[in-house]
Amino acid sequence: MSLNPQYEDIGKGFVQQYYAIFDDPANRANVVNFYSATDSFMTFEGHQIQGAPKILEKVQSLSFQKITRVITTVDSQPTFDGGVLINVLGRLQTDEDQPHAYIQTFVLKPVGGSFFVQHDIFRLSLHDV
Repeated sequence: MSLNPQYEDIGKGFVQQYYAIFDDPANRANVVNFYSATDSFMTFEGHQIQGAPKILEKVQSLSFQKITRVITTVDSQPTFDGGVLINVLGRLQTDEDQPHAYIQTFVLKPVGGSFFVQHDIFRLSLHDV
């Protein structure tokens, strides 16, 4: 077992970098570089996707341009293989839509001296009344 003692700094730094790229429409497609060609999973609003090429297709299919995001909290835990589990709670607004709360969870897997996103789950916090 190899717990990464820098898991909190890694989690916060990753979230800042990921959202800086994702939230810039001209740069958004570059988030694919965080994912593995075969060993990454994304669940986006209940739709599961595997591998960077399919994840890129999903990212490019998103119709909004502008994102305004407020991050409420970033919670991180070390995983037993040296990786990091990250849970993000926040609020976002796309284009001129109304703001919505969201939760996004990442698992960063160590590879070499770096990490890739092994798991990514995104869900808006919408409730049926």
